[in-house]
Amino acid sequence: MSKIVATEFMSLDGVIDSPGGDNDFARGAWTFKFSDPEGMQFKIDETMNCDAQLLGRKTYEGFAAAWPGREGEFADRFNSMRKYVVSQTLEQDALTWENSTLISGDVLAEIAKLREQPGGDIVIHGSAALVRSLLGHGLIDELRLMVFPIVLGMGEKLFGDTEDSIVLQLADSKVLASGTVILTYRPA
Repeated sequence: MSKIVATEFMSLDGVIDSPGGDNDFARGAWTFKFSDPEGMQFKIDETMNCDAQLLGRKTYEGFAAAWPGREGEFADRFNSMRKYVVSQTLEQDALTWENSTLISGDVLAEIAKLREQPGGDIVIHGSAALVRSLLGHGLIDELRLMVFPIVLGMGEKLFGDTEDSIVLQLADSKVLASGTVILTYRPA
């Protein structure tokens, strides 16, 4: 059985907007203020050890524009792995990034089927609306948050209002030299 893992860069006030500066967000590229070799290694290991990516439309479009032209072991892995793209507006032929498959229609049912397939982690980067929806429907198996010691005061937040509370259990935590904390949660 595969595991759906949401992995996010997050500020102390819950903002996940443009951590790498990839849109017009006024405070974009905010993660670049923090240099942590351990954090970089965590992200490299996470990518090398997953089987696929699950992406919302906006994240897919940003990644598809940025990653195919990059080189190196990390980029090669990122580009070659399977990608599942959740969108009600894109068509399959619009997915030009290698190994990309569209998920539309009954998204929750399709993602539940992905979880039932044998294999490793299917990782969601960014894609806040997708993560919120899947978390609310019990389809996130693990939540990995790299919480940076910065308050942005604006921008898209990962969590918002929910129909019910969602109880999580801390599975792991690690404090990096910069004060960034890596928190791993699983459903309680």
